[in-house]
Amino acid sequence: MEQQFKLAVPDADIELLRKKLELTRLPDELEDAGWEYGVPLAHVKRLVEYWKDGYDWRKAEDEINTLPQFTRDLDVDDFGTLNIHYIHQKSTVESAIPLLFVHGWPGHFLEVKKMLPLLTAASDEHPSFHVVAPSLPNFGFSEAPKKKGFSGHQYAEVCNRLMLSLGYNEYVVQGGDWGYLIGKIIAADYGHKTVKAWHTNMPATRPPSFWTHPGRFLAFLGSMALPWSERDKTGLARTTHIRKKGMGYFHEQSTQPQTLGYSLSDSPAGLLAWIYEKLVNWTDSYPWTDDEVLTWISVYWFSREGPAASVRIYYEVAGQRDISSTPWSSIPLGLSFFPKELVIVPKLWARALGNVVYESDHEHGGHFAAFERPEDLAGDVRAMFAKSGPAYGVVSGKDGYA
Repeated sequence: MEQQFKLAVPDADIELLRKKLELTRLPDELEDAGWEYGVPLAHVKRLVEYWKDGYDWRKAEDEINTLPQFTRDLDVDDFGTLNIHYIHQKSTVESAIPLLFVHGWPGHFLEVKKMLPLLTAASDEHPSFHVVAPSLPNFGFSEAPKKKGFSGHQYAEVCNRLMLSLGYNEYVVQGGDWGYLIGKIIAADYGHKTVKAWHTNMPATRPPSFWTHPGRFLAFLGSMALPWSERDKTGLARTTHIRKKGMGYFHEQSTQPQTLGYSLSDSPAGLLAWIYEKLVNWTDSYPWTDDEVLTWISVYWFSREGPAASVRIYYEVAGQRDISSTPWSSIPLGLSFFPKELVIVPKLWARALGNVVYESDHEHGGHFAAFERPEDLAGDVRAMFAKSGPAYGVVSGKDGYA
């Protein structure tokens, strides 16, 4: 049964956070370190002080509670019942297209906030959507599974069952980061049955395989003899840089999440630095305000299961590598390319991910496209499902037009 949800962190939890911030012991720093060694000390000092003495969580909480939030119990095969938190923002358009938005790490359900008014707006010029944005299990205000093995197919099962429980027997999917990987599984497991199309802003993949895409594989071999385009050279250079200098978090979270979890759960300054580094390094010079940063990180600190739970997805999914064997799905797929994404592959590779019917390149934007460039990403989703778009009418009786 669906229940309305209002965020109300107990006063005692807010006071405990303040006391922990008071006891913060910060490290030293090399004089000329800059960002080369990680988050500069001055940034963490400023944010810790503001979090302790100036930041108003209750104000942020009130703003979050303007969103239509709910919880619902969902059964997951072999894992029992989990209570799932989600935003459900409906359009006034009767024929609005149901859209599932799936966040990643270190994101959460608030990633979709800026896109909600854009996607749900009624118009006779572009389609409108009913948007469902869950907190994935282990994240935000959803319950966490209590035993090992909750991996990609289980996340996909939760998402699909949530949409069905809301009466959306057919829907489309949008996501980046883990949202891309979970979306890929949803497309494979439920494509054509309930999921009619999907879109991602993080098409991360390897070169096409001869066994699955012989034509694209031969084209890939031919392309190796040609010079890369400027777009491909720049993208591959960023991908290589991230792999060399920015993947330490991935290896730790996918091999020893519990060890890291003690620091994330006990030290607000540690959690702050761990996530703030990604917010800065993974975006395209996005002008983060201190309030935006602290609200983002406070959602992790005050989350239902605590911040350590969120990193287990790396061990379960990346560790078991169940993504790499996900079957190809023929449902329509849309791709948006942003220049400061973490993984930027040649389009020839990305087109082997699925039945690509839509592509869009952007001059600005990074990993958190929904938050950084909401107009761009929402515009791509609209264009894909517009009357003139390649995925128009994929959901039966739902074209999204007023």
